[in-house]
Amino acid sequence: MQLEGTERAMDDAYGDRCDEPQAQHVAAARSPAVTKTSVLGSGKADGVHVELSPIMDDDVAGVAAFLHANLNDRVPWEQACSTVPWKVDAPNYGFMLWDGRRVVGALLALYSERLVNGRVERFCNMGSWCVLPEFRSRSMSLLQALLAQEDYHFTVLTADVQPQEILAWWGFRYLDTAAVLIPNLPWPTVPGLTTITSDPAVIERTLTGTELALYIDHAQALAAHHLVLTRGSRHCYVMYRRSRYKDQPVAMLLHVSNPDLLRHAVAPLTRHLLVRHRLLATLAERRTIGHKPPLALSLTNWPKMFRSASLEPGQIDDLYSELVCVPW
Repeated sequence: MQLEGTERAMDDAYGDRCDEPQAQHVAAARSPAVTKTSVLGSGKADGVHVELSPIMDDDVAGVAAFLHANLNDRVPWEQACSTVPWKVDAPNYGFMLWDGRRVVGALLALYSERLVNGRVERFCNMGSWCVLPEFRSRSMSLLQALLAQEDYHFTVLTADVQPQEILAWWGFRYLDTAAVLIPNLPWPTVPGLTTITSDPAVIERTLTGTELALYIDHAQALAAHHLVLTRGSRHCYVMYRRSRYKDQPVAMLLHVSNPDLLRHAVAPLTRHLLVRHRLLATLAERRTIGHKPPLALSLTNWPKMFRSASLEPGQIDDLYSELVCVPW
């Protein structure tokens, strides 16, 4: 989530930026005409009439072009900010600002419905937040419109510094994101002791129940990669995304179904990520893997936040979010 007038650059693991800002926001985005939907509000920014409305199907192309021009030109925004790969009755794709000719601001949202303690809960993951500098005074209207939607648990998993302060004022709490950096080394392995596969057919045959449902929901997500580790009769489903740390390619673990098995299979996994995918290290939050592996370095927190009237921090994770849908 970014509010500043610079490119959306992924924080390098839990602190420093991995990329320099590419460009300041420009006065006009290279966006085609956007068909207006129901207007939620309107106002003026520096004498210019500005309308706020939900992002609907007809608006996606214009919003995508706006984000491509003003936030990050390496992201396939039209795919990333439209229909998610899982089934959900989403009310919109977020909210946008429109000055009558062009998109001048947007706050993306990804929705999901998940079973938590036997009850279906509705989630809204807040994604990229980008507003042209001359319309910055209307930035808060985007957030207010999103949070006005009732009966959602809200998450922000890529919060920049300034939005953190704003979100804390709106009642968002921090998650514990203490993390480790594991060097991926070409460890010798015992043949046949631990097998690792990324074959979709094998993954679908191996996983069952909730884990199979998670895989099916995320199999087509743009930023998610999937592995299954098998050790004897046990297996562990690992979902990760490619990221960068100190400008080096790394794997960021998003989901680990069996932390106890992973404790005994860290060496084969990190070797696989190095040899097969050329990723030099693995980033993992302690809440995801449950331990600090040998040789791993502790990292400062990469802030993540949530707002919920009923859920606790341990019931919030990285799935069904921009972390799996938006490749940076």
